Amino acid sequence: MSEPRELVDKVELSAELPGGSRERFAGYGVMGVPFASGNILAMRRWPASSLGEPYTSVWHRDPRERWTIYSDVPPNLACPRFFGSAISEALVREIDITWTGPRDFSISLEREPALDWRLSLSETPATRVMNAMAGVLPDALWRKEMVLNAMGKAASVMLRAGRLGLTGRAPNHQRFMVNPTRIWAVRSSAARMADRDLRSLRPLPAQTRLGDFWIPQRGIFAIGSAFFDPLDPDRHALSTAALG
Repeated sequence: MSEPRELVDKVELSAELPGGSRERFAGYGVMGVPFASGNILAMRRWPASSLGEPYTSVWHRDPRERWTIYSDVPPNLACPRFFGSAISEALVREIDITWTGPRDFSISLEREPALDWRLSLSETPATRVMNAMAGVLPDALWRKEMVLNAMGKAASVMLRAGRLGLTGRAPNHQRFMVNPTRIWAVRSSAARMADRDLRSLRPLPAQTRLGDFWIPQRGIFAIGSAFFDPLDPDRHALSTAALG
């Protein structure tokens, strides 16, 4: 089986958008990592985006439950387009992803706040089963909400990551679907942000979410695609940050 770095390299070189009329993205990311300090970090990297430029976003929730999304493109062309109503700030920053081994990589922000986030991935019996299931699922079924809801419930139990939602409504009211075609567990992770150690990995006392997107209670790295309703000003919020 190919290693994460090998597959990510292929995605970076030749990611293709899925067909359809929705706003569509193809790439990879860290679905969410909770720390003992009460912080959460997540990352999205979309080398293919129907909005135009490829982009990277880092999501951060602090212990006061305030969310900030950092993106390397304007917020209206990145994740805040869908999640802005539930976050406090949407900021543009340079973001670097560096792979240091087949399953090891780091994510960094250089300023305001400086972030040094290191992760190591692993296969588990649960991820092997989930990947085998995803590998034989016909393309048509990836677009069926009933199928994705069943997959989310199965993954929740098998990965012991709390509730997982592969379909639902984002905070700005667009409906979404997530198609994770390959996943790995985050075996270990360490992070310093604004010169503070976020401490060890630990599930939150109460699982949190942004709209219907639940943040996993255990770190998950995924390769796949995502779909959102096209932005409609008559039905969807246009805010890219609730307080900013």
